[in-house]
Amino acid sequence: MTSPTRPDDAHPYLRAASAGIRHHARSQAPSATGPPRPGDRSHLDVLHAHLAALLQLLDRLTASTRPPHPAAGRHLATAHTRLWQATSEVHAAFHMLPSTTVTDAEATTCHAEQLPEGPPVLTICQRHLAAGHVVRRKTTPTDLRPHTTACVR
Repeated sequence: MTSPTRPDDAHPYLRAASAGIRHHARSQAPSATGPPRPGDRSHLDVLHAHLAALLQLLDRLTASTRPPHPAAGRHLATAHTRLWQATSEVHAAFHMLPSTTVTDAEATTCHAEQLPEGPPVLTICQRHLAAGHVVRRKTTPTDLRPHTTACVR
């Protein structure tokens, strides 16, 4: 349930982004009229863009919170690492899904006059590399390894 927007709300765009994510999650829920729709590359690309933007926000919040409140800053840094792991998995899933809109030849051919940022399949990679550069500057490789909670026997 969403809380009503207050006139003194300092973060209306963040609330709107959260509402958009909730709306999209509800629209992806299986319905009684048809089978659930599988995710596709366009969904994962947009989700990856959202996660990369959240990484930037969390990075800035961590940097400004850590000096006056070290314990809270450590928790935010841990959340940043976990968010990076989720972003990395979404990126990997994107490349595991088959391309449905362009052929392989079109995906590897760059038409700079049509798309200044390059082919769509590379946009997610460029975003991921840029985010990874920032993450690796502030995080150790040990921190970036996924943590397992299962008991191994």
